[in-house]
Amino acid sequence: QVQLVESGGGLVQTGGSLRLSCAASGRAFNTYAMGWFRQAPGKEREFVAAIRWSGVNTYYARSVKARFTISRDDAKNTVYLQMNNLKPEDTAAYYCAADPSNSGSYYDTAYDYWGQGTQVTVSS
Repeated sequence: QVQLVESGGGLVQTGGSLRLSCAASGRAFNTYAMGWFRQAPGKEREFVAAIRWSGVNTYYARSVKARFTISRDDAKNTVYLQMNNLKPEDTAAYYCAADPSNSGSYYDTAYDYWGQGTQVTVSS
C-alpha cells in the first residue's frame, strides 16, 4: 500500500513557475513508476508526465514538453513536477500516481495509487 500527498499548488501569473511535490509513504516506492495527471473543470483527466523507477526514462504530454520536468528523489520518497512558463490552459487539479508495474504509461488505468490532488491556477 502506498499513500501519496501532493503539495506546491497555488495561483501564479502566466509565464510563472511552480514546483509540485508528491510525498510517498509505504514500501517499494523506488521500484514504482510515478506519474502526474491533471483534470480541469468539465474535462477528463489527462496525462502530464511520468518517470520510471530508474529515473532515466521520462515521458511527457506534448502540451507540456519543454516546459515541465518530472524528477524523483528516492531517498526522500518524493517525486517532483517543475512547471515553467505556465499558461492559463495549465489550470487544473494535479494528481500524482504510482504504478507498481513501472510502465510509465500514459493511461491512468495503469496506476494503482493516487493522491488527493493540488490545485494549480494560472491567471492571464
